[in-house]
Amino acid sequence: MTVRLHGQKIAVLMESDFYEPEILYYQRRFAEEGAEVHFLTRLWGNQQITFTGHEHRMPFTVEESFEELDEYALKDYSAVIVPSGIVADRLRYTEDPAVLPPATALLRRAFADPAIVKGIICHGMWLVAPVPQVIRGRRAVVHNNLLGDLKNMGGVYVDEDVVVDADLVTARTGNHCHLFARTIIDELVQRSGSPVRQPA
Repeated sequence: MTVRLHGQKIAVLMESDFYEPEILYYQRRFAEEGAEVHFLTRLWGNQQITFTGHEHRMPFTVEESFEELDEYALKDYSAVIVPSGIVADRLRYTEDPAVLPPATALLRRAFADPAIVKGIICHGMWLVAPVPQVIRGRRAVVHNNLLGDLKNMGGVYVDEDVVVDADLVTARTGNHCHLFARTIIDELVQRSGSPVRQPA
């Protein structure tokens, strides 16, 4: 078996009401290519939080916080993914309306670095709503329920299941997670230019 993402790290943001088949697919598919998959959330001072899925109430425990990622730690990630489901809606909560939600602030920092691939699928675009400037003029696809949101952000809707616009990869729904993941993998391989390795 060939390994195409050896040594690369991928961040997947997490909260409750995630789409179980999608998250499980990322957990296995990226690792299959040799990447480290890190599920990150806002831990609220806890050592870990166990979230539950939307369809089957499947538990999923997260022990890593994105709030601890400084500029150098963020650059260690080749891609940051905002999954489907209600994850983005939960992550865009802020206690102070004058302050960006921490997850949105992280995403804004990621958008400032073109070396990091940003993957946003389905309702994930909700997390970008407070910083529409990062999407303005960019080609993207979203769930049909978010067409108005994308338009209000100034994004350019493309009626395709997966859309690539430079360092931004978007996909229509959680059911397209396999196409989405494959596209992100291909983008990372192309960007790295590294030879394919055989696992030890």
